[in-house]
Amino acid sequence: MICVFLSGCSGGDSKQQKAQAAGPRVVTVAVAKVQQQDMPVYLVGLGSVTAFYTANIKSRVDGQIMRVNFQEGQTVKEGDLLILIDPRPYQVQLEQMQAQIFKDQATLRDARLNLERYTTLIPSGSIAQQQVDTQKSLVDQLDGQVRTDQAQINNAKLQLVYCNITAPFTGRVGLRQVDPGNIVHAADTNPMLILTQLQPIAVIFTLPEDQLPTVSQHMKNATLLVEAYSRDNQTKLATGKLQTIDNQIDLTTGTAKLKAVFDNKDNQLWPNQFVNANLLLETRKNSTVLPTAALLRGPQGTFVYLVKADKTVEARSVTVSVAQGNNTAIASGLNPGDTVVTDGQDKLQTGSKIEFRGGPTQGASVPGAPESGKPGTGIPAS
Repeated sequence: MICVFLSGCSGGDSKQQKAQAAGPRVVTVAVAKVQQQDMPVYLVGLGSVTAFYTANIKSRVDGQIMRVNFQEGQTVKEGDLLILIDPRPYQVQLEQMQAQIFKDQATLRDARLNLERYTTLIPSGSIAQQQVDTQKSLVDQLDGQVRTDQAQINNAKLQLVYCNITAPFTGRVGLRQVDPGNIVHAADTNPMLILTQLQPIAVIFTLPEDQLPTVSQHMKNATLLVEAYSRDNQTKLATGKLQTIDNQIDLTTGTAKLKAVFDNKDNQLWPNQFVNANLLLETRKNSTVLPTAALLRGPQGTFVYLVKADKTVEARSVTVSVAQGNNTAIASGLNPGDTVVTDGQDKLQTGSKIEFRGGPTQGASVPGAPESGKPGTGIPAS
């Protein structure tokens, strides 16, 4: 019985010794290199595209449409003839007004000649002063009538101009609402077509009011770039410049509107299109950058697991400078070239043995930006 007991004890000691000889458990993790690179800081707001100019083209005269000189979707230049309204009725009115002024001018000339005759007779006393004064009044009345005729002629000429509807600016024609032969009126509420300027084009987006002082300060120093991304924030559509900040803040949302202008030469932006506007606030040169996934937060603040040469890890406190999408700039605590753990930290503690996931070099670099090139929201550390 004693021998059996000793034998059992010896076996238990052997298992414990083997466990101790095996050492601590090795944890498989993903790692990345800390790099030194420029760190762009973006502010992101939801916006909508707005045509730089929009014109609802309506008729200013009544008449029949004789010709439509555009195709739907066509780009027209400023001054191009779009629609011709029958000018013949207004041409007839102009001729009537010209005949009327010719008649009134003849009457005015006769009245002035009589006034000159009456004036020469005053010294001899052959004519009463009252008759001369009456003749002066008649001349003035006829002169006023001629001026009225001239104003009516100018108005008739203006109506003829209105018969030729031209493009007020260079832009793209939308779907037309009328065809040749239709009768249009100046009082019509619906436009005959809508003309929008797409080059350049504007984007109106919003930012929280707390960010406005920073944006305003940077606007004084340089022109800020704005990048427009698709609704899913994956595709970059265009790059433009910030033009202005609205003069008031929306009390209901605590945000302010900002306007950016884009050349839009490739027509990637369309009016009323929803976009994500990424305002490039600044670029921090030679920043110490690591993946945001490497950051952990504990009672002592923000820290990372630093990989040492012997493939053990050490908890290292760091100070965050700015978080930008998948990358974060560090103000202190790490140096370029250090290796940090980006996945599997939940199983680690200081001194833990690690093994690189997928081999010793996989994941050992920090991407400069996501594959889509999409920036995230820049949040400077307080």
